[in-house]
Amino acid sequence: MGLRSERRTADGGGPATGAAPYAVELRGVRRQYGRGARAVHALRGIDLVLPRGSFTAVMGPSGSGKSTFLQCAAGLDRPTGGSVRLGGTEITTMGENRLTILRRTRLGFVFQAFNLLPALTVEQNVVLPMRLAGQRPDRRRAAGVLERVGLHEHAGRRPGQLSGGQQQRVALARALVTDPEVLFADEPTGALDTGTAAEVLGLLRNAVDTLGTTVVMVTHDPVAAAWADHVLILADGMLADRLTGATAQAIASRMTDLTARRQPAPATGRLTR
Repeated sequence: MGLRSERRTADGGGPATGAAPYAVELRGVRRQYGRGARAVHALRGIDLVLPRGSFTAVMGPSGSGKSTFLQCAAGLDRPTGGSVRLGGTEITTMGENRLTILRRTRLGFVFQAFNLLPALTVEQNVVLPMRLAGQRPDRRRAAGVLERVGLHEHAGRRPGQLSGGQQQRVALARALVTDPEVLFADEPTGALDTGTAAEVLGLLRNAVDTLGTTVVMVTHDPVAAAWADHVLILADGMLADRLTGATAQAIASRMTDLTARRQPAPATGRLTR
């Protein structure tokens, strides 16, 4: 299908050179909301690297900092301190215009709410990132990603005519159409039944294994997390644990233990496949 296009620099002006070995790097990342006694420390110094072409699940109890982690890693929120690099590109101090271009050209996003435009057809929703980036919509490319997610025959339909699982697959096709270096997914199976969730997770896994896409997924579901290569567990804004190749049962057990204790031990380091 030809989804391995040339990578672009942060400003979208040309191919990236000297590709960094890691897709995502966080160094000493902190995020604080408010000041003084009422300050909320959502992230308390996160240090980690995520390899290219890996699938990482992020878990943790409610209020652990999962969503803040994803937002800071994806350039949707600015950390209070520390450094975030995407493919070797420092984004922490990047201007908003360049950051917007980077998100449109090098990143993909899938959320629990499908965020499809109801007045547009499936195909029009999929090529929307191209339009927003000022590019001419590539219908052949759109057809390719829709075929990959099993919805090629639904290209002319509107989201309201599709099931929830089909709508999430459209959202995934939209995220993949720009050939992103990193695909960030926030509870992508949260609104789906078990069977449909497995289909979506299989597509995410396939994007990693066949396209070399790096996937970072926030989830509360140990079964979903078990599809990943690595599981990061956050607690109280810190990296409390990381698991590699863990089963759903092992992940659930660790989460239960952590929730009961609520005394996370900070961990830093490097993930390798």
